[in-house]
Amino acid sequence: MDTKLHVGRPNLGDRDSFLRRVNEALDSRWLTNNGPFTREFENAISDMIGVRHVVAMCNATVALEIASRALGFTGEVIVPSYTFVATAHALQWQGITPVFADIDPLTHNIDPKRIEELITPRTTGILGVHVWGRPCDTEAIESIARRHNLPVMYDAAHAFACSHEGRMIGAFGSCEIFSFHGTKFINSFEGGAVTTDNDELAEKMRLMRNFGFSGFDNVIHLGVNGKMNEICAAMGLTNLEAIEEIVSVNRRNYESYRSGLEGLPGISLIAYDPSQRNNYQYVVIEIEPDQSRHNRDEVIAALHEKDVIARKYFWPGCHRMEPYRASQPEAWRNLPETERIAARLIVLPTGQSVDEKAIGWICKLIADLVR
Repeated sequence: MDTKLHVGRPNLGDRDSFLRRVNEALDSRWLTNNGPFTREFENAISDMIGVRHVVAMCNATVALEIASRALGFTGEVIVPSYTFVATAHALQWQGITPVFADIDPLTHNIDPKRIEELITPRTTGILGVHVWGRPCDTEAIESIARRHNLPVMYDAAHAFACSHEGRMIGAFGSCEIFSFHGTKFINSFEGGAVTTDNDELAEKMRLMRNFGFSGFDNVIHLGVNGKMNEICAAMGLTNLEAIEEIVSVNRRNYESYRSGLEGLPGISLIAYDPSQRNNYQYVVIEIEPDQSRHNRDEVIAALHEKDVIARKYFWPGCHRMEPYRASQPEAWRNLPETERIAARLIVLPTGQSVDEKAIGWICKLIADLVR
């Protein structure tokens, strides 16, 4: 058994409930192809978020690819570099150029002021990312999009069960994409979903995730295999049943970190808006190198030596990864906040596998390093 404290250790829900569903699927021999658990999972998310359509997929990367194709993205799409590389890859894989916009240093989300500067005749869309589950400035982004007649979608991989201005994330833009990967707040082993109120868009994505089939032997659209299987849907439903418990554990852990790190030189913990719903899945600290005895990389190395597998997220930024580093070698010049934030942040272990005693020990390690 791995005794290390990892970022992204899976939340599991009730094992007996999951195994009961697995046995039902095996007994029915309906293992994939829009089975009853997949439809139940979609309906549960639809009710929770308050959208008309949820299209479950095999993973969020495929969901991003299908949604961007369904929206007609071509040419260039504006996206933050400060995100997991799958956000950019989902575009580039289809021959769409991700044009990297800088971030707001306070929210770590795409900066709307930078978006407008990057719009060209080749721009066909905007892809925002709700980093740490904290919402993008959707009002500003969608205002820009309306002026330029551009569709907007959001990568909401971090933001399941979070809200913005009283609306659940998942209800903004043309559509939003969730991830249910094993490292996420709610997981289905592997999985993703697109949420939308657009009937035509939802129908197109349902066709596209199943090779374009409409009934038996009737292919009416280009498509791929993007379907969620029943075992993954069973895990997703099991996690949904435990959602309040998982949020409670995450919030307890977040508050424990906040108490343990308070007053440490050069350390600031990202804050969540208490007036909105949050999943508290990410405990993120920024290290100010001029105030701390050790910089971010030295702190990370020291934590790893003690089997605390903290992470750098999203170091070094998509623009410094391939193929973007080669195709856009000067991109960094327009991304000063992305470069600064990426060099300073640490994501700390949390979730059901981390308790308050472990958090106290981690905070003491950090205190000894920065004082």
